[in-house]
Amino acid sequence: MPKVKTNSSAKKRFKVTGTGEITFQKSFKRHILTKKSKKRKRALNKKGVVGAANKDFVMRLLRLK
Repeated sequence: MPKVKTNSSAKKRFKVTGTGEITFQKSFKRHILTKKSKKRKRALNKKGVVGAANKDFVMRLLRLK
């Protein structure tokens, strides 16, 4: 039997923390930043956490389940 591969796009986008949470980088921070407020850009700097509804799906993509 061949090895089961991890989803390559998922492993680039998600990271598992020490406590088991799955984090990701928020979108809309690459370009056209002049019209976005400082507060909004600051909030986009923070890591996002995958919610409970999607956690099982992301874990399956990362082959953690």
